[in-house]
Amino acid sequence: MKRLLLWLIAFGLASGSVLHAQDIAGTWQGTLEAAGGGPALRIVIEVSTLADQSLKTVVRSIDQGGQPINTGAVTLQGSTFRFTVPALEGNYEGRMSADRNAISGSWTQRGRTSPLNLARATPATAWAIPEPPPPPKPMAGANLAFEVATIKPSNPDVPGQSILVGRGGPNMFTTTNTTLNDLITFAWEIHVRQIANGPSWLESEKFDVTAKFEQSGTPNVTQLRTMVQKLIGERFGLAFHKEKRELPAYVMTVVKSGHKLTTNESGGLLPGFGGRGPGAVGARNSTMADFATFLQSRLLDRPVVDQTGLTGKFDFQFQWRPEQLGGQPGATPAPLPPEVESRPDMFTAFQEQLGLKLESTRAPVEVYVIDKVQKPSDN
Repeated sequence: MKRLLLWLIAFGLASGSVLHAQDIAGTWQGTLEAAGGGPALRIVIEVSTLADQSLKTVVRSIDQGGQPINTGAVTLQGSTFRFTVPALEGNYEGRMSADRNAISGSWTQRGRTSPLNLARATPATAWAIPEPPPPPKPMAGANLAFEVATIKPSNPDVPGQSILVGRGGPNMFTTTNTTLNDLITFAWEIHVRQIANGPSWLESEKFDVTAKFEQSGTPNVTQLRTMVQKLIGERFGLAFHKEKRELPAYVMTVVKSGHKLTTNESGGLLPGFGGRGPGAVGARNSTMADFATFLQSRLLDRPVVDQTGLTGKFDFQFQWRPEQLGGQPGATPAPLPPEVESRPDMFTAFQEQLGLKLESTRAPVEVYVIDKVQKPSDN
């Protein structure tokens, strides 16, 4: 009898420590000491319980505007609270206190970990949320052109490659280390295999572009591509005709269990993609069509056809094991770091991390056959 009583007491203590979704619902706040000595940031985390008892979490950085950032996976296991933020390439892990009013934990972003301890906010202690900024002013549909544009050979000593809007000013379009093939694939949303009959310098000579929008406001993706098409035609004298040819391609679909992407509700007009070291990519505010275009222009050796059926815009990141690290042509590839070597291949990472699938096939694809092109003058 005594042994049974002790067992019942132990069971009562254990069951009292079990947390439910409702226990963590509410607003939490704490100060993040930035890694590397940057300024401290006030962080607010809003946790709510959905109808199916799963958790939804929204993160706000008060000192960086306080705009809501949706999280990815959210879990509460015992007293351990975890969530990911694909848009920031970060994750949080903390342990809730016995009185359920504090969480002791840490924030990890791109390999750097900093303490982030949270307290449950009350009406008296809650930090004020800044007013949201006005939405970006869309560019009008008429006169889609650049007012001025400079195209110069790239500096071979400058590393990296980029195609950006907003660097140097909100009305600026810039590229770094881009070939004409890069510009064509961006402007017409095609794979480099869909370019035919071009001279060799299209893929060997690199250019930097600096261009100013003629119209005020932020362009959407279609408007931006239209302006770049006009720029290529005017400055490179590009002329082509289209033919249908059967080419190897990838079809992108959603796995049966569903996708694992985080919805982006920021209202932004343009997507963003960034490399995060070998075999790592982060995306923000991306449609699936945007993602397919990025994949075929940057990562894959053939066109990508989007058949996911997903609408809206998403944030996500994924990591995979590349075949080798980049290096000088003809040089012996450097070995992969252990943390990169242990990752899955790209196709497995797609399914495990994104809930998407890439399948190899052949399909009739439009090919852009170049009839005329020339190297540009500087201005």
